[in-house]
Amino acid sequence: MAEILLSLTIIGVVAAITLPSLTGNINERTWNTQRKALYARMSQAIALMPALNGYGTVTEGTDASGSTIVTEDNAAETFVTSGLAKVLKINNICSSGHTEDCGVPNQYTDMSGSKKDTPKSLHELNSFFNISFQEVNAAGSLVGPVKTNHQADTKAAAFETANGESILVFYNPYCQSDLQIEDARDDFAQTKMCANLIYDLNGSKGPNTMGKDIGVMSVIYPSDSVVVAPVPIYSISDTFEQKDASNACKNKDNEARLPNIEEGMALMYNQSFIGSISGSHYWSSTLTSSNKAKTFHFGLGRIYSHDRSKEYRVQCVKR
Repeated sequence: MAEILLSLTIIGVVAAITLPSLTGNINERTWNTQRKALYARMSQAIALMPALNGYGTVTEGTDASGSTIVTEDNAAETFVTSGLAKVLKINNICSSGHTEDCGVPNQYTDMSGSKKDTPKSLHELNSFFNISFQEVNAAGSLVGPVKTNHQADTKAAAFETANGESILVFYNPYCQSDLQIEDARDDFAQTKMCANLIYDLNGSKGPNTMGKDIGVMSVIYPSDSVVVAPVPIYSISDTFEQKDASNACKNKDNEARLPNIEEGMALMYNQSFIGSISGSHYWSSTLTSSNKAKTFHFGLGRIYSHDRSKEYRVQCVKR
């Protein structure tokens, strides 16, 4: 009897140690499978839409202090009801004030472990959707006129899919077509985003954590749209030449890779939500010539083309 009790005790201790890890691995595999299935369904749905811009009505005015405010806005909700709902099976659609009714959590945990309120408008998602800037010359001085890259602060909407995912939608009705990068400084990521989706694979259930049951997906360009759903897994603080940047990711993990430019743009849109990205210039895997590649600047949302011999930081992702 004593031997049996001792054996059961040992089995119980081993189970207590290994069960959480085993359960975590099972959950991770389940979420990964669900994420890929959702990505496939969303990509197919977006491909059926002739164009992604122009949905809804957005009217801007000024408040007493002269600041720009949105006085009328049904853009994201109309994009879902009149656009996505025609090509994707949707069970429930919720306005900006009732996103929790579609299973969207009001708070979540980002990848740095911080608990945050879920953004509910485009400017809350990322402040660079309303940014003013000046060019900087070689001496580091500001030159030329102040330029504004402004997208209306549209409210988010939400919906539940027929498969049980909860999706929070941010929408830019004025999104523009493909990037044309030849010179060192040429374009903005913000203007290319048509829709940005924050998804929760299991609705109102936990753990409500970015990189686990919660992730991001971006729809870029109004026609011939590109849908990307990068999962950030490693941010490498060292800098590398572009030709060495991919190996820096692979050396970390077999699944890790350098993002292409659209995946990099998605990371920029969601950098505050993700919570583990810092720094300025990052390499992409997208080449503009044999000796130049695209980079993205997280602070400004700007897209560049730089010599591959320059050294910049690396953010690794997986699909």
